[in-house]
Amino acid sequence: MKIYYEDSMPYAAEFFSEIGECEVFSHKTLNADKLADADVLLVRSTTKVNEKLLLKSKQLQFVATATAGTDHVDQHYLAGQHIPFISAGGCNAVAVAEYVLSAILVMSKRLNWQLVNKTVGIVGAGHVGSALARVLTVLGIKHKLCDPPLADAGDMRKFVSMHDIMQCDVISLHVPWVKDGLYPTQNLFDKSRLAVLQDNQILINACRGEVINNKAALALFEQGKSLNLVLDVWENEPSINLDLIPHTALATAHIAGHTIEGKARGTEMLYLALCKHLGIQADKKLSDYLPKAQPSPIKVSGKEDFWQVLHQLVLNVYNIETDDQYFRANMHSADQFRYIRKHYPIRREFSAIALKTGNFANSKAIYGVGFLPTI
Repeated sequence: MKIYYEDSMPYAAEFFSEIGECEVFSHKTLNADKLADADVLLVRSTTKVNEKLLLKSKQLQFVATATAGTDHVDQHYLAGQHIPFISAGGCNAVAVAEYVLSAILVMSKRLNWQLVNKTVGIVGAGHVGSALARVLTVLGIKHKLCDPPLADAGDMRKFVSMHDIMQCDVISLHVPWVKDGLYPTQNLFDKSRLAVLQDNQILINACRGEVINNKAALALFEQGKSLNLVLDVWENEPSINLDLIPHTALATAHIAGHTIEGKARGTEMLYLALCKHLGIQADKKLSDYLPKAQPSPIKVSGKEDFWQVLHQLVLNVYNIETDDQYFRANMHSADQFRYIRKHYPIRREFSAIALKTGNFANSKAIYGVGFLPTI
């Protein structure tokens, strides 16, 4: 069996080498000729999987992407060829939730907020939205969920309307890019919806760029609109509107989900799916390969303020301002956007940090966010 996997998939060799003959590829040089003998194709979002790429892959029996998003895969074509397709939905949910928490903490400090008095509106209650809701619940931060498709499908959680969401202090977007149908998300935040946001609200987009009309946002900014806009995703990536960057509160290069755990979890999910497809026993797991949790350099004592401790711990693991500063200094072209994403430094999730909290009153919340207790 010939297995081709993209070079940006962590631990792919460790997971798949015993299943078949593995060959690593770069999306830059991949073509139909190279995949002529492929039985299995494993990609990330940088590889466009379509009829042109698979034209000569006559024995292909399994295609999968180690990402939550699937925009880069022509699923209609695969279905027509009776080729099973799997995605790693939810693999980066924890990473994106932690990105959003870092953004909220940074922005709350800038705006001199007390988060216990604020409400977060979550649009999209799938893997990521649910992960964010769990974190906010642990922290005692009020939040509301809006997801019409899930509500109509019978999800029993309490959902609110977009009207209710628009009243929230923070609005965080976690929906797929849907162009039409009953629940389109393209331009969900168009000029009219952006215009009614107040200068004491925060809008965060860490899902798909096309959910916010970037041209409309820029026009409002140029007209003097004050808006706290946090963008990790952009319309027309990688050829984004460079003029919008200076107006944003925080800006990054579609890296919210790019933790080593998130990427590696995607690899593990594809391994488990392939084993199931082939009817073989899965005997490897992610914990076999991830680096062990390291002690935190931050010492937590019983007398410290909870929010100050949380702020220090979260930003010690991931400070969104570092990525924001690098992005602003280096983002000048589509090629640079690709480069920043491709060469993004290794980032860990909170679970990579082990803590000893002693008699700290809010230890349960700290561990509930994702930090591990020292053993």
